[in-house]
Amino acid sequence: MSTVDVIELVGESKLGFEDAVKSAVDEARKTVRDITGVHVEGFSAVVKNDQIVAYRANVMIAFVYHHEFAKKK
Repeated sequence: MSTVDVIELVGESKLGFEDAVKSAVDEARKTVRDITGVHVEGFSAVVKNDQIVAYRANVMIAFVYHHEFAKKK
């Protein structure tokens, strides 16, 4: 059985909420490996001049915690 760790990120997109979630996962992939899931905590949007200009998704990203890479104290 493996241990799972979780990080919280906010993804942003000009296209929509689904793309904002994908953006967060894509960003996490740059520094985290073995992502196992994503949980969407909520959505928000940036409004300028009465128009939505950016979509945001607050997400929790789960990934396998690798003990062998943890810093030893």
